Amino acid sequence: MLAARMRFVQYLRKGDLCKRLGLLAEDQKSLVELSGVEGVPNDLKTLIAQNPNLEELAQKAQKQPKLDICDDVTLLPPLTDPGKIICIGLNYQCHCDEQHKEPPKEPMFFSKFNNTLVGPKDNVIAHAITNKMDWEAELVVVIGKVARCVPKEKAFDYVFGYTVAQDISARDWQKERNGGQFLLGKSMDTFCPLGPAVVHKSLVQDVYNLPLKTWINGVEKQNGNSGDMIHKIDYVINRLSQSITLLPGDIILTGTPKGVGMYRSPPEYLRAGDVIQTEIPGLGTMTNTVIAP
Repeated sequence: MLAARMRFVQYLRKGDLCKRLGLLAEDQKSLVELSGVEGVPNDLKTLIAQNPNLEELAQKAQKQPKLDICDDVTLLPPLTDPGKIICIGLNYQCHCDEQHKEPPKEPMFFSKFNNTLVGPKDNVIAHAITNKMDWEAELVVVIGKVARCVPKEKAFDYVFGYTVAQDISARDWQKERNGGQFLLGKSMDTFCPLGPAVVHKSLVQDVYNLPLKTWINGVEKQNGNSGDMIHKIDYVINRLSQSITLLPGDIILTGTPKGVGMYRSPPEYLRAGDVIQTEIPGLGTMTNTVIAP
């Protein structure tokens, strides 16, 4: 049933000049094209802002062609131009523990720029100005409607869905340079693989029981669970919306579990040729290769 497949993707077919919108199959091997359906835009942010009736959309999509995902199809980030990319640092107890730090009493917010966004199979650049690139698997919340001063108990009404991210981090620039500000260490080109799809919240039975996993060159590095989140999603939306108006298509990266490279003994960092695999079961898997600049 298409109604159970609200896994939104943006993609290009060979020769396309403009992105298209589709619904991804759960096995990530095919998609149903939505572009061309009457009233459906070509980008997800616009669709979210329209507050679509998903049952009606599913019915319209039933007559649309199915497209196998092959070399002629490029999956883009499911959101290519969010108004905001907001991240939360130190938001998993196990990640605090591996650093021997007390968990923050209030959420620690920072941001990334849109130039960081790449698709679920795109390359990540090993920038020459850093030698301490690290991995961080993250659950992403996608905002569904204008959120301003949202009560905590109403917060999930403002969520459209969820996706997967890698918050790639240049630890030298995050921790040692740039005056201790995170921005450059977090916002280098390609530092936010995102995808493969934005999965509608109705398909996520328990957002606080999702495994988050990272493998580097096939070796498991992270295996956490969203239940370990310190500041929960409802509180985060409540807190942010007191001072920042959240808009449809804005994304919030909710933190990473233990297992990052910096706090291994000895520390491990990404190099050109490494393959990063990131998975949240039920949301999808990304595979990104690190390449020389």
